[in-house]
Amino acid sequence: MSQFQESLSSTGSKAQSFMLDSVRRTPHHQVVHNVALVLGGGGAAGNAWEIGIIAGLAEAGLDMTEAADLVVGTSSGATAAAHVRSGIPAAELLASVLSTPFQPVGQNRERPTSLPMATVFERMRAIGAAATSAADLRRAMGAFGLESDSTLGPAAGQRRAMVAARLPRPEWPDRPMIVVAVDAHTGELAAFDRDSGVDLVDAVTASTALPGMAPTHNINGTHYINGGVRSSDNADLASGYANVVVLSPFGGRSQTPPERGTDPAGQFEGLRRPPEWGTDLASQVDALRKQGSHVEVITPDADSRAAMGTNQMDPATRIAAARAGFAQGKHEATSVTFL
Repeated sequence: MSQFQESLSSTGSKAQSFMLDSVRRTPHHQVVHNVALVLGGGGAAGNAWEIGIIAGLAEAGLDMTEAADLVVGTSSGATAAAHVRSGIPAAELLASVLSTPFQPVGQNRERPTSLPMATVFERMRAIGAAATSAADLRRAMGAFGLESDSTLGPAAGQRRAMVAARLPRPEWPDRPMIVVAVDAHTGELAAFDRDSGVDLVDAVTASTALPGMAPTHNINGTHYINGGVRSSDNADLASGYANVVVLSPFGGRSQTPPERGTDPAGQFEGLRRPPEWGTDLASQVDALRKQGSHVEVITPDADSRAAMGTNQMDPATRIAAARAGFAQGKHEATSVTFL
């Protein structure tokens, strides 16, 4: 397996340099590509919101399905990336979200088993509070995922099939796309693309494997967990692009843990990411700008946040989130002026 991984120092203070055929770190002001689209994680609601934003931008004349030279997808953003790169027009992607029936959480008998959500996020908060570095956080989350496999592992095949059913097609797109996961054994970055030798369905299944909620995903003997464990957005993987558009369902809300009892179920930003680690969205955007990239970050506005609700994992939020994203996307197009 040819897989791109990042070896991190023990301090984990900043993302270390790495190289992909389609993404290269460059000195200040020496950007080599035009447009990168970064799709962050955000559960079922965040995924639908991103599709809505993209459809809204396209409606206003900014079609990111065509304009993006690279698409980076993390967690539910990986699924969105596969749709954006599918060749399906943005309006049709939105129509698909709006026309797909849903079953409320707890009533979908086909959904694989997971640990109680409150238990999962309590454990995640404890791991985040104890972590001494970004690398320490990733390793601890990987250990949690591997530990949870004793309960969740038997559903691995079912979960892969569920992910496959959500993708418009099982093949990697011709145009550059990166799907982000984390090695559960080492905590290292796994940035999969069409040249990695990893099947697209496996890459997205790995990227969306949230410890405690889903089994780790086994690819050729290596187990992987959700790419959002490294960063909710992984915007730094757009290094080297002149223009970067980041769609961040969580809005970068990951620097400090919420108080006990205040974190809505399903809010992955409960993981602590101090700015000194360099893995929060603000730090990554700042680094991109210092390298010479023009970066636009789109986060949910008030209407979108209301539509996404307090449990972004709930499929029942998808239609409202997509509609709100579409309305917001049409408005946001006026601020994305550099394309």
